Amino acid sequence: MEQPQDGVEVWALRVPGVSTSSLDLSALDEEERRRMDTFVRDADRVRYGFAHAALRTVLAGLTGSAPELLRFARASCPCCDGPHGRPVLPSSALEFSLSYSRDLVLIGAASDPIGVDVEPAPPLEVAEQLATVLHPAECEEIENTPPEDRPAVFARLWARKEAYLKGLGTGLGREASADDVRGDLPGWYLTDLPVGSGYAAALAVGSPRPCAVQLHSALQG
Repeated sequence: MEQPQDGVEVWALRVPGVSTSSLDLSALDEEERRRMDTFVRDADRVRYGFAHAALRTVLAGLTGSAPELLRFARASCPCCDGPHGRPVLPSSALEFSLSYSRDLVLIGAASDPIGVDVEPAPPLEVAEQLATVLHPAECEEIENTPPEDRPAVFARLWARKEAYLKGLGTGLGREASADDVRGDLPGWYLTDLPVGSGYAAALAVGSPRPCAVQLHSALQG
């Protein structure tokens, strides 16, 4: 794999239904192993381990480094200038983002700031409750949607919002009501990603123009 230039590479990967002992986790560093071990359920450890091993595989292919030699850091937070902004590779200008939920892992890589997010459709009552924290225009869209469709609409908006906030590097340190993510935002390209039924996924790239997105369903190819 070569490092993206004007385009964006995205991987949508299914978490294997195996135990942690069946995964190749040799590339993970000490901190990743420590965090993985904090999960009580083996399924959660598998999801975390698989996601972070896959991220290292992707980034190694794009940078030419060995997966186990990659070192991560954090950019400064735009909200407070603290060291907890976007994750970065100090050894490379490549930008990347990771998200996972249930059995789906999403990895994005680009030459511009990037955020990806994947969300399952929540129960109706949860969607209606959380919709109140969104931008007023987004909240109105959900209210005007038939009840049976509100979970999917909420999941789409929330995935777009999380992707944008990850790209900014603020996370939810920036109010969820601050931005209307139904379309592009100044200096940012936002788009939905087709990842299968039951999920909503989105990509945000710090680019003033649309980006060519290549979506992969496996680590090779």
